[in-house]
Amino acid sequence: MQMTSTAFTEGSEIPPKYTRDGQDISPPLAWTGVPEDAQSLALIVDDPDAPSGTWVHWVIVDLPPNTTGLPEHTTKLARGRIGVNDWRRAEWDGPAPPKGRHHYVFKLYALDRKLGLARPTKQDVEGAMTGHVLAEAKLTGTYQKRRAA
Repeated sequence: MQMTSTAFTEGSEIPPKYTRDGQDISPPLAWTGVPEDAQSLALIVDDPDAPSGTWVHWVIVDLPPNTTGLPEHTTKLARGRIGVNDWRRAEWDGPAPPKGRHHYVFKLYALDRKLGLARPTKQDVEGAMTGHVLAEAKLTGTYQKRRAA
């Protein structure tokens, strides 16, 4: 599978619009190559550079396998479920690094089953999908907090 965004490319900076310095809306995402036998998709976005350890910004589960992406500013899903991030909210919370440039890793998983989790955390999703991952895609963006004027 491959995942892309029209907002940023692999390894490049995520525009401020998608961060807490801007509008804090989710970036548009697109993907291809989902295996035909996939039953659902899961998405996890996290920051492995956070001072307290990896920080989770977005969790989505049970997307239909024929989904080819998410539009900018996704707040609700017709099918699928938004899980709980590390702010304990079921929504996108964009980059807000306290200092330095951080990496934000968007990970998409094609699964051989639906997970059926109500308000999952990243840990819930990772546990439930063990042994059920058919394929993965990853897209990494970076961000460094803007200095106050």
